Amino acid sequence: MVSLPSFASVSANVSFASDYIWRGMTQSDGPAVQGGFDYASDGGFYAGLWGSNVNFNDGAGSELDLYLGYGFEVGGVGVDIGYIEYRYPENDSDLDFEEIYVGLSMGDLGLTYASGVDGAPDYTEVSYGIGPVGVSFGQYDDYGDNYGISYGFSCGSYDCALTYSDFSDDGYGADEDALVLSVSASL
Repeated sequence: MVSLPSFASVSANVSFASDYIWRGMTQSDGPAVQGGFDYASDGGFYAGLWGSNVNFNDGAGSELDLYLGYGFEVGGVGVDIGYIEYRYPENDSDLDFEEIYVGLSMGDLGLTYASGVDGAPDYTEVSYGIGPVGVSFGQYDDYGDNYGISYGFSCGSYDCALTYSDFSDDGYGADEDALVLSVSASL
């Protein structure tokens, strides 16, 4: 049996969503089952693996994300620097891509910038939380803008959320909005 040092933790999560919405665009075109594993050290380093079913009408049936990063605080500002790979193992097309990201947070206000690697588009998002309500606005280069508002609440021993999102097309060929219910649990 392998044991981790006392200054590290491993957790797991699983969720069900009526639709998998990412940056305002549907990824599953219907219900999604998602889950992952995370490792975090007290020193700020983290790594994880997360997956979901997807449906792009082109053969892709699953998404697997691998990520790692480092979080710290400077003068009351939270800083998160990381790298993420988005992989679609059942598809031979060029859907796979990578990003390097930087997130800043102060209280309930957040700003994230993700730089696409090897020509992948960049993404910028501003978010703000007011108790159980969260709002966000994002700009995804070459695709469009999105905004969302969510309300998180407890469903017995589960965490639930009701989220409305809207995506405005920038020539991508889609103009989407969605109301999504999600139920999740962490171990």
